[in-house]
Amino acid sequence: MADDEISRKPTDTRRRWLVASAGFNVLLLLAAGGLGLYAFLLNVDLGDVKRRLSQEVEARQQAERYLIEARNLLTENQREIEQLKAQIAFKESDIQAAASARSLLPVTVGFRSSILGRGLVAVIDNNSDRYLTVVLSVRNPTRALAKRFNLELAPRSSTDFGHFEGWQFASGDEVALFNDGFATLRLTVP
Repeated sequence: MADDEISRKPTDTRRRWLVASAGFNVLLLLAAGGLGLYAFLLNVDLGDVKRRLSQEVEARQQAERYLIEARNLLTENQREIEQLKAQIAFKESDIQAAASARSLLPVTVGFRSSILGRGLVAVIDNNSDRYLTVVLSVRNPTRALAKRFNLELAPRSSTDFGHFEGWQFASGDEVALFNDGFATLRLTVP
């Protein structure tokens, strides 16, 4: 029996080592498979992150292009606004120069109480020796009303204009008389 036991011990030991080795190899194979699966999942996640990053980079580049275009458009519009402001200032100075070069309208305007109605009547005197065609523009800022009338003024004459002619004047009304050959006459009804 002793020989049997001695011969079994190395065989049992070998079997144990073989079983342990096979178990260890299975564990290594499972660990390698798990690591491979983990590496695959990491690769998938990495690919997903790369796609998202690529999309974000593309979106940022597109936003930067849009911002550059918007800045260029803004700069262009600001230049255009400055040019228009310069043109307006130039036109205003031309208008002021032309208005100051024109002589005063040879007309005086006074106001009296209406005899047959309410309100005031404008008394318009033509102090020149010629016929004048003027545009009478009146505005009531309180009631937000405005009208224009064409008037023919005889030389050295007086014309009454009141509610029968189309406007009942009241204190605070704004009056302007226009004629192409003269400077505009502006006044406020007292």
